[in-house]
Amino acid sequence: MKAENIIGPASIIDKPERSYLGIRIETPFGGMFAVITKALKELRKWSKENSLSEEGPYFVRYYHCDMTDIMDVEVGLMTKTAHPGGGRIKPGSLPKGRYATLVYKGNGLRGNQALMKWAKDNGVKFDPIDAGLAESYVCRYEAYLTDYRIESRKLLWDVELSIKIV
Repeated sequence: MKAENIIGPASIIDKPERSYLGIRIETPFGGMFAVITKALKELRKWSKENSLSEEGPYFVRYYHCDMTDIMDVEVGLMTKTAHPGGGRIKPGSLPKGRYATLVYKGNGLRGNQALMKWAKDNGVKFDPIDAGLAESYVCRYEAYLTDYRIESRKLLWDVELSIKIV
């Protein structure tokens, strides 16, 4: 069965600061998704052992995205309150602010391209960590809105893509 690509309309929304627990990783783009999957499994196991697995959603945050070099990413679990974490699982927060956002199902590349094109067409500028880098974000993440325990096929998940704007 082929997953249908569905991309919702883009919009700008205000978001509150949101606490999370995460594992930050630097990895080459080639093989990145296998590294992310392994880290998500580690985080899910830890969150279950610490009675946090029902919070959420889980997400991947992208700090620096250079597909020809090293990607700086973080897998995380949004939490209702701040939590100290443990081991390589560290606390963090998604900053309060205005975000360009859309929800997609299917191919993540197409969802990301759709939001990037919408932002360009509408003069929306993303908030960079380092203005000298083309793919640098104060906050860019993909939150998995579909519960992986109910639907294991990633191409059928609803994914919220959000990028903090200037």
